[in-house]
Amino acid sequence: MFPSHLDMNFPAEDDFHRLLDALTQCVLLHDAQTKAIVWANRAACVALGFSVEELLPLKAHDMTRDDIKYRREIAVNAMDRSVTEGPQSYEWCYRSRAGVDMLSEAIATYVPLAGREVVMVQFRDISAEEAMRQKLRRYETRLREYMQDLGEGVAVLTPRGKVSYISESGRRVLGVASDAPLGVALDYCTREDRDRLIAQLRSATRQHSTAAQRYSITRRDGAKRWLRITCRRIDIEDGTLVHFRDISDEVAIEEARRNEARMLEYAGRNNAMGEMATAIAHELSQPLAAVRNFIEGAIQRLAQPDSVDSAIWGLRAADRQAEHAAHIIKSVREFIVKREPVEVQADLRDILADVAYFIQLRARDEGVTLRIEQWGEPLTVRSERVLIGQVILNLAFNAIEALRGAKSSTKIVTLATAMNADAAELHVIDNGPGVPDDALERLLDGFSLSKAGGNGIGLSLCKNIVSRHDGRIWAQRAASGGLECCFALPLSHRA
Repeated sequence: MFPSHLDMNFPAEDDFHRLLDALTQCVLLHDAQTKAIVWANRAACVALGFSVEELLPLKAHDMTRDDIKYRREIAVNAMDRSVTEGPQSYEWCYRSRAGVDMLSEAIATYVPLAGREVVMVQFRDISAEEAMRQKLRRYETRLREYMQDLGEGVAVLTPRGKVSYISESGRRVLGVASDAPLGVALDYCTREDRDRLIAQLRSATRQHSTAAQRYSITRRDGAKRWLRITCRRIDIEDGTLVHFRDISDEVAIEEARRNEARMLEYAGRNNAMGEMATAIAHELSQPLAAVRNFIEGAIQRLAQPDSVDSAIWGLRAADRQAEHAAHIIKSVREFIVKREPVEVQADLRDILADVAYFIQLRARDEGVTLRIEQWGEPLTVRSERVLIGQVILNLAFNAIEALRGAKSSTKIVTLATAMNADAAELHVIDNGPGVPDDALERLLDGFSLSKAGGNGIGLSLCKNIVSRHDGRIWAQRAASGGLECCFALPLSHRA
């Protein structure tokens, strides 16, 4: 209640008191001249722990934190300015009778009442808000520290494509100095990528980030880099939030892997062709010798009377042998000219059929019976067809070579395709002497010998190729007592 000496000529003074007491916000009335407290509402009394009568004689230091920021002169100046400049807002820390500090937002408002001029100070506790602000500031500081060394950045683009905000890490990614203008996002892309980036930005929604896409960019310092970009629409300035990361090292690694794949294919091809050279030379020598014999016979018959028909028969026979030789050369050429590794959908059975001719040549030359057992359904895998063909060649040639010194009168190598769960498998089985148990696990490692005079490189290449195709390769003792080498590739789909 107002003290008795405050002359208030309101017709409903009690109603006015009840109105202010009903407020949850604290209210103190100060004399506009002396700044002495002349009244306080119930909320202020509860917050400060004093009754109205106890508040009247108190000064600023009696209910304020002892801090230079809360000197009485600061509050007095705010109250004085409210008289001439209107309501004044300031931060003030009140201290209750129990010694509890209450950080407050205070508003001083000049009110010329009928009995006297007063300054009404309304204040509310903002301690929780300030604690939250400090917590957020700490989080922001930590976030800045965490992002300081990241190779990724965050930016906000306006609808016109200008960069309205970018993180410090983003500036480093783009090679932009801290005080340099950011410009338009498209300026960093190559001409070839601009339309693609525009389409990605336009497709951004508020619900989900776009799929990541790669772009080649030129940094402000002239360096060429690769970025992976995702974006999402946001409500701030109707902009687009862009997250970008430098993936130049990843691209370089991928290019190195592609070069490695080309070298692997080259090494595998040469390895396979070296193994095939003897068999191919022997196979070609037969039709070429026959061609020569038939031509020489035809020449001799032409020297004799009435021998034209016989000479023609000899020339036609020579032509058939030459065609056979051409077929052999064509088969070899088709295998050799496929130089670039290209991953395609292929039936593992067809890949086996592609190389079966060469395996048959080698097996026949070594006196080995070749059996091919194809699965009854398509075995579709995603593969670099030539490389998988070389794996089959290497495994088959190793099996044939292992039978060279076998004591068995019947030497058999079986090539079988099969389906096992979600994988397509190829098994190469021989009935040779096999390998010791302790050598099975090391068989597919580099330079692990599986045959006399071998160097193990072929099997190591097989392991690398199959691993690149997300497959697995292994060796085990065959039921016949020989060796069974197998590999499995993931099925793309089942026909």
